[in-house]
Amino acid sequence: MCLAVTSSHSNLAETDPAVAEAIAGEERRQEENLEMIASENHVSEAVMEAQGSVMTNKYAEGYPGERYYGGCQHMDTVENLAIDRAKELFGADHVNVQPHSGTQANMGVYFATLEPGDRIMSLDLNHGGHLSHGHHVNFSGQFYEVEQYGVDPETGYIDYDEVAARAAEFDPHMIVSGSSAYPREFDWERLGAIADDVGAYHLSDIAHITGLVAAGVHSSPVDHADFVTGSTHKTIRAGRGGMILTTEEHADAVDKAIFPGGQGGPLMHNIAGKAVGFGEALEPDFVDYAERVVANAKTLVDVFTDAGIQPVSGGTDKHLLLLDLRESHPDLTGEDAEDALDDVGVTVNKNTVPGETRSPFVTSGIRIGTPALTTRGMGTDAMATVGELIVERLNNPDDPDVASEVRAEVDRLCAEFPVYE
Repeated sequence: MCLAVTSSHSNLAETDPAVAEAIAGEERRQEENLEMIASENHVSEAVMEAQGSVMTNKYAEGYPGERYYGGCQHMDTVENLAIDRAKELFGADHVNVQPHSGTQANMGVYFATLEPGDRIMSLDLNHGGHLSHGHHVNFSGQFYEVEQYGVDPETGYIDYDEVAARAAEFDPHMIVSGSSAYPREFDWERLGAIADDVGAYHLSDIAHITGLVAAGVHSSPVDHADFVTGSTHKTIRAGRGGMILTTEEHADAVDKAIFPGGQGGPLMHNIAGKAVGFGEALEPDFVDYAERVVANAKTLVDVFTDAGIQPVSGGTDKHLLLLDLRESHPDLTGEDAEDALDDVGVTVNKNTVPGETRSPFVTSGIRIGTPALTTRGMGTDAMATVGELIVERLNNPDDPDVASEVRAEVDRLCAEFPVYE
């Protein structure tokens, strides 16, 4: 049987029209809605082409030059490109690009350094942390003993003196920094010093800010952490996946923890996408993109603050902000806000907030991010308009006339700023 290679969906539509229809529907949804989930972005067509390539056909267990299968010369080329480009972007001594996700990157670091029952200290999920940092429903909270730090209830900032005091008492084997919904920069140097003081490893998870760190618009933990993990699809636009940055001292342990310790053959089509996306991030215009991501987020802070909706910590240093609706909209849950905005074509996610009293399936807040809209070409003027539309909808969640007006403006913005021209 001879298989024709095509870049269109024509073969898919003939072979499996149900899947083809779902993909076409998702293409329309992304074009016709404003994607503001902080962990989502739009990759280039070049990244998608790499991820949808014949690289998916090849097993390549092992690492470049040390594979367990023959015929891996092109796999080696692509993986080495991804590694070398990541080293250049982040200034790391050693990079592993095989983790399938940021969580599996974290798992690789844990498996490389810890034993079951060892102690981890990390940011509480309700204060902006992540499931893979020790939450009880995740393997990390089941394999290890976990103590979590939080933010100051008055300021919304991490109190590093409190972290130091709790670390001295808990005596962790590892301190984890990084977050999924903390809008401020971490003091990497201070956390590294706290870890050193108690003889702990420091793992910094930069999943949300990989692109901002690579562009130099956000501080880097590389010089202050033993391990830096991240995903490759949020602010860096290199397709779905994870990576680990570390020193030569820990390189062998990390590599063995990923393969053969935690994964089988790497997803070479995804690694090809990483290589392409990292190459795009090395271009000068990527710095401009990252700067606009942060500027757009700060613009939203101004709009919401002026409207009486308070962002947690009073603002943001990065690509996301967390809105606590309890004071401004006491009867509007995060779930209701998410649904109301989704109805008018604005996609956000409900999110727990510090001091949360509602279920994580309901929540009192919403998380909003700017990476995807910035990729569409929006600047601060357009972002201010988006913020005003969100305010109008949150203030009138049950008004059909307001919904129609907001939806019309969303349609106009989507047409003005297409995802793929």
